[in-house]
Amino acid sequence: MTDFAASAVPLTGGYGGQTFAVSAGGEDAVLKFYAKDPERAVVDAALLQLVRGLLPVPKVLELKREGSYEDPPYLLTERLPGVNLQVFLETATEDQRRSVGTQLGELLARLSGMPFLRSGMFRGGELAIEPFGLGDLTEYIAGLNLDLGDGFAIVIDEAEDLLAGGVDRVCLVHSDFNPKNLLVDPGTARITGLIDWEFSHAGSPYADLGNLLRFNEDPILARAVLDPLGGLGLGEPLLDLGRAADLWALLDLAARAAEHEVAAAAHRLVSRMADTETLAGGRPGVDVVH
Repeated sequence: MTDFAASAVPLTGGYGGQTFAVSAGGEDAVLKFYAKDPERAVVDAALLQLVRGLLPVPKVLELKREGSYEDPPYLLTERLPGVNLQVFLETATEDQRRSVGTQLGELLARLSGMPFLRSGMFRGGELAIEPFGLGDLTEYIAGLNLDLGDGFAIVIDEAEDLLAGGVDRVCLVHSDFNPKNLLVDPGTARITGLIDWEFSHAGSPYADLGNLLRFNEDPILARAVLDPLGGLGLGEPLLDLGRAADLWALLDLAARAAEHEVAAAAHRLVSRMADTETLAGGRPGVDVVH
């Protein structure tokens, strides 16, 4: 497949387990194959070039643009230092969680400031945008294998009212912005990497915030995340706007509840939202001090 394949060690994350740790030129690197979505390789490479220097992303070392399922396109990048943030937070102190949260908010602020003219998925190395064509939330949920009852219609109304009052602009969305795709230096609690860009698109400036805090139960972390975003004119209440913008991804995940535990947790959450007829669905609010 490539000269690296013989020494490849599978890494968690990535689409379909196609990401491997390898050695390239005596240095640690990450090799990602694109057998399931061959056209995405050039998009990911272009995105990493676009945001490098603005966000902590790896340098592109090599790109194979075309290929077959047996010999797919691939992207070779440097391997960033640090440990998985999800693991780090399990034992992090209050000060460390606050520091990490502030940095996450700053990263979200940078993403929200990278504008595009319309929403959609990226296509090709020039990052052309193909509109989603998903319709509104009511139309979208009708196409999913979910039966949430009349209570969820009230949730949809709440979400649409919130988003109508927020900012009407489009920005770069990582679309999987959560601790499993972030790296941190355990000694300094400094974020060292934002990885796995394969679902990124142009969309709502609230979507990544909603993704990050979807299952969060740590008010210290959440408060620290929200505070750097308060002066950007994104609208209030930020937490609810994030939850509203996250509904498309959350519902898509919930519809796959039988596949893995995260999807099952998403299904439980949307069920609670329907039962309580609230966007929060029993999730705690966060007091923010700007």
